[in-house]
Amino acid sequence: MNSNFDANYYATSCGRPYQRDEQWLQFFGMIAEKIKREIAPVTVLDAGCAFGFLVEQLRNAGLQAYGVDISTYAIEQVHSSIQEFCWVGSLTEPLPHQYDLIVSIEVLEHMPKDQAEKAIQNLCMASDDILISSTPFDYKEATHWNVQVPEYWAEQFAMHAFFRDVDFDASFITPWAVRFRKRKEPVWHVIREYERILWPLKKENFDLRVLASETQNALREATKTIAALQTEMEQKQINSINPELFTSLQQELAASLQQLQSIQAENEAIKNSETWRILQKISQFRQKFRRK
Repeated sequence: MNSNFDANYYATSCGRPYQRDEQWLQFFGMIAEKIKREIAPVTVLDAGCAFGFLVEQLRNAGLQAYGVDISTYAIEQVHSSIQEFCWVGSLTEPLPHQYDLIVSIEVLEHMPKDQAEKAIQNLCMASDDILISSTPFDYKEATHWNVQVPEYWAEQFAMHAFFRDVDFDASFITPWAVRFRKRKEPVWHVIREYERILWPLKKENFDLRVLASETQNALREATKTIAALQTEMEQKQINSINPELFTSLQQELAASLQQLQSIQAENEAIKNSETWRILQKISQFRQKFRRK
């Protein structure tokens, strides 16, 4: 597996060339600042650190950061200032220390399923706080052997008593990033937190559905008005129409067209909203819950 992650992989398989440039350093610098400000760990492990950009930025932010990666090539690219803090290793092997926080960004999908589950076990043994991102849909990348939907990872972590921190927004990494934390209280306390978050999402989604329905109705009425105006203008001989009446009809038609465009734009904004997309997740969650 080590040989899969060579120079060609990092040049062609990361969306854009993965290299030491301003854009990548700024991206990981932003993540480091968020971690420092919102989590405030002392020690951090980047599990699957690649070239060590996040380790570097975390250390620049004053945190004790370390990195491990399966790729010998990647570790060779680590900046000389942090080389002593990064090493070649597999997440299927126990980690050497305990850490306040472990971060793993787009790593687990690169591991066969049994190895990924072993890696989760090792991560959970080395920290009580894990920030993870694993793409739920990129099946085309050659080394993505284990692309899974978010609930799969949630289930795997739950087996080790780690549950989503519903109050932490990890979307500064990716839209699907999650913070899992070890919980020692009874499971019904955890369920209460999930329900606390689920209810306002359901309510917001219901309101968006009502608004979308109202917008669709307005769209239909505007379309009818425009069609009627166009028919009226076609049925009359334009040359014989009173100029004032003709101008009035033109203005009314233009206003109706403008209203139609506005309604269409509003409808698209609703459908593209984050809460609208969450509807599918809520529906899947409820269906899965009913089957159990």
